[in-house]
This record gives sequence, C-alpha cells and structure tokens, in this order.
Amino acid sequence: MAEAGERLGWVDVAKGISIILVVMMHSAYGVGAETGDIGFLHHVIAWAAPFRMPEFFLISGLFLAQVIGRDWLRYADRRVVHYFYFYVLWAIIHIVFKEAIVDRDPALAANYLAWAVIQPYGVLWFIYMLGVFSLVAKVIFTARIPHWAALLVAALLQIAPIATGWRIIDEFCAYFVFFYAGYALAPFVFSLVSRAVARPLLALAGLALWAVLNGILVFSGGAELAPDHFIMGIAGLPVLHLVLALIGSIALCIGAGLLAPLRSMAWLGWLGAHSIVVYLAFALPMGAIRLVLLRLEIINDTGLLSLVVLVGSIVLPLMLYWAIERTGWGRFLFERPAWAHLPGAPGSLRPTPALRTPAQ
Repeated sequence: MAEAGERLGWVDVAKGISIILVVMMHSAYGVGAETGDIGFLHHVIAWAAPFRMPEFFLISGLFLAQVIGRDWLRYADRRVVHYFYFYVLWAIIHIVFKEAIVDRDPALAANYLAWAVIQPYGVLWFIYMLGVFSLVAKVIFTARIPHWAALLVAALLQIAPIATGWRIIDEFCAYFVFFYAGYALAPFVFSLVSRAVARPLLALAGLALWAVLNGILVFSGGAELAPDHFIMGIAGLPVLHLVLALIGSIALCIGAGLLAPLRSMAWLGWLGAHSIVVYLAFALPMGAIRLVLLRLEIINDTGLLSLVVLVGSIVLPLMLYWAIERTGWGRFLFERPAWAHLPGAPGSLRPTPALRTPAQ
C-alpha cells in the first residue's frame, strides 16, 4: 500500500491527464465541426473513448471511504452541497454569458436556467453528477448494501441501453458504476499502482500491450470517426465497453503512478490538483479562442488548431485563478463561501476551496 502523500501525488497526475483529455475532446470536436476536417487530436480522443470520463469518476470515488462514515450533515455539506454550489454558480455564468450576452436571447437563457435544476447544463454535468453520486453512495452505505450488490446493479445499468433523454438518469446509468468502483475497489487500485511502481519495466510492458489492444478494439468493427463525434467499434459493445472502461481507468492510474516521481511531470500533478478550476471555466474561453483563430486564418491545419485551442482553454482558467489568488477579488468563483455551507456543518464558518482534496 502506498503512503498517503504518494497516493495523492499519482492521483493528481491522473487527474491532470483526465482534464487534458476532457478539454482535448471539446477542442477537437469544436474545431472539427467548424472546419469539417479531422486532426491528429481526433485520433487521440477516439483511442481514449472507453475510459476518458469513467477514469475521472473512478478517481473521484477513490477517497470516498474516508468520509462516507461521517454523519449526514457533515457528509452532505462536504460531498453534495459542495459540488452543487459550484454547479449552480457556474451554470448561471455559462448560461448568462452564452445565451443572454453572446446569443442575445434572454428568454432562452431564462429557459435554460429553469431547466438546469433537473437537466444538468453543458459540460457542467460532471460536477452535478458528482453530487448525485455522492448522495446515492451515502444512501447505499446507510442501508448497508454490500459492495458486490451495489456494483452488480450499477454494472447492469451501465450495460443496459438506457437513453431516456433526461441527463440525470442517462449519465447516472452510464457512469455511477465507475464512481462506486473507485470507492469499493480503492484498496485494490492503490495496491496495484504501488506494485506497478515497484516494477516499472513490467508495468510499462503491460501498459504497452493494453494500449495496442485498446486501440484495436476501439477502431475496428465499424468505428466511425467524424469531425465532431466518434462512434467506437467493437469496444462499444455492451459488457466489453464496461470492461475496457475499468481496465483503461486503472491503466491510466498505473501510468500516473509511473509518471508522478518524475520532476518533469510536476506540472501535470499541479494541473491535476487544479483540475476543477479548469473544468468549471474552460468552456467559456474555448469558444472565443476558436472563433478568433478561425477568423484570423493563420492556422490551417485542424490538428494544430485544435491543439492551440486546447492549450489556451486550459491556461486561461488557470490565469483567472492566479489573478483571483493574487488580488482576492472573485474568490467565490473557486471557493465556496461560509454562507453556502449547511447550517451547523463543521467548517461552515469558513470558505472551502473547490480544489480541496477528496478526503476532506
């Protein structure tokens, strides 16, 4: 078993990789939709399709065991209200900026604001579902339902072709199994990463084999790569998709474990530690950067254009965070104020940063 500090080190690196993949997908597909072309980042995102979002949820559940036994008030404040505060705040910012200001349609903005309560808005659905998943996991814990039973039901929901059009239901069925697996299988994941780090050559060989097999299954059997979307081949089949998502998520954790000790990867760990900042804010500058670059026509290659949009969409939110930290203005954007805590909850008299460690 790795020491706590070591765990956090590789977990941050894994989160750094995850947020890059998330922003990469939106960058590549956004540019592709405008140019009608496919760039090299499209192929990277396609290869990562089985585990790109599952891995983010699995990591989010890794430290749940350290807090799930707390009383309902403290748990709900830290694991449910915390996420919903940032979702509500940034949903308002996104909707007002995109619909009311950019598209000049206040009525549409009001409609989106009303529906955002039960229909998670845009890229912020991930933050919304973290609150939902944390709440459901606590109910399961309180009801003393065995891990195997919860995982079985969650796996069946993921395998089933559920598409109701209601995002809460659809995303819950698609991803809860990975969040709960992170919680239930955390000792196994930590132990496996620790053993892999102790045998780096064997771990690298295993990762190389997995990378090849994952690519073969993703791109074969009727895979469809388009400028603005990707449909997996054999890898998209029920059961196999679930298996590949779990294996890929754990493989990324192992890769992060190998990268974490390298000084040259310190930036990736720092990015992972601030991944929530990027996730909340990246969509706003992304559209502006893409629009400006397309109008200037200084970059004609779709892959390179997507890469520039990717970098800018990550850097600008971090610059905003840095400016807020330096000036003190706008802390509420990435720090939950004392008033946004549940009354009587421990720590309710002080702000809580969005990027606090999952165990807190």
